[in-house]
Amino acid sequence: MTAAIQRRLETPEPKNAERTELHPELNRAHVRFIGLGKTYDGRQGPVAALQGIDLAIRHGEVFGIIGRSGAGKSSLIRTINRLEQPTAGRVLIDQVDIGEFDEDRLVALRRRIGMIFQHFNLMSAKTVWQNVELPLKVAGVPKAQRDKKVRELLELVGLQAKHKAYPAQLSGGQKQRVGIARALVHDPDILLCDEATSALDPETTQSILGLLREINQRLNLTIVLITHEMAVIREICDRVVVLEHGRIVEQGPVWEVFGNPQHEVSQTLLAPLQHALPEELQSRLHASPPSSEAAAVLRLQFTGSASDEPDLAALFAALGGRVKLLLGGVERIQGHALGQLLLAVSGSAASAEQLRERAGQWAQRVEVLGYVV
Repeated sequence: MTAAIQRRLETPEPKNAERTELHPELNRAHVRFIGLGKTYDGRQGPVAALQGIDLAIRHGEVFGIIGRSGAGKSSLIRTINRLEQPTAGRVLIDQVDIGEFDEDRLVALRRRIGMIFQHFNLMSAKTVWQNVELPLKVAGVPKAQRDKKVRELLELVGLQAKHKAYPAQLSGGQKQRVGIARALVHDPDILLCDEATSALDPETTQSILGLLREINQRLNLTIVLITHEMAVIREICDRVVVLEHGRIVEQGPVWEVFGNPQHEVSQTLLAPLQHALPEELQSRLHASPPSSEAAAVLRLQFTGSASDEPDLAALFAALGGRVKLLLGGVERIQGHALGQLLLAVSGSAASAEQLRERAGQWAQRVEVLGYVV
């Protein structure tokens, strides 16, 4: 484990009261995992789904949990509402250990924690209104209060006109909006999203993520979201943790993890969002200039440590010669400029090393990939 990854890992549980005072931010966490472990019985013996999870989720943030299949994402999120009972360690919500809750306290806890799912979990024989209303009826809420709450929530998710429709008459995005409305009926403090957009097309995914961000800001909800899609994390989350084999391998603000991923898992998950070198260009690359007219191909990476976007006019002028933009782009995540540019520089009097040094005034990483004619 590199030092950079280690700095991102959450401080472990203090051993005594004196050390606890050194980390007051942990005591203000909305959800906190301390030495959490979960083991399942497998055919060939115990299988560790979670190991040594130490993590603090803040009030009102959108927190992402990402990892490959089998990394332990679902097991972790389901310990928050005790749908999964940890084998080791503790889960604290507002500094209260929920492992000590009896059935009555668990019922009350689960009403404070909404949950939406990948496949919606709607009742096909009930209308949109009835699906949203059902948890209130089960809780014994009077009809007048139920009607008021359902009406407000359907307005919030934009489904007022669909209140008499059945799930079979809805699109995937509309079904998920019903699921979101149903998850909010008890005015929860925390909303858990279990692969909530995985069954949706890209356009609908953007719509649902926008709705979740609006709910987060309007209701000051803490949202904990698990996904295997880095694009979802980039769009909505404030911070992210990366799991692999039930352990935390990296965590931090989204811009930092995206701009400078340290662990192999993070780099692999981010690969689909990166601009790969086109095969056609790769096939024409030479390790040294094949002629005096060859262009040096530079890859410039912007990791977000500088808040300003690169000044392309100044950059091109510093490189000298003729500069072509082959591919790439820069975006802003949480106020930080991230991305990469692939440039071809020809006719410059500068050497490869000089080009790298000059480009390094604007980019955090510069690499000379080779030369093309």
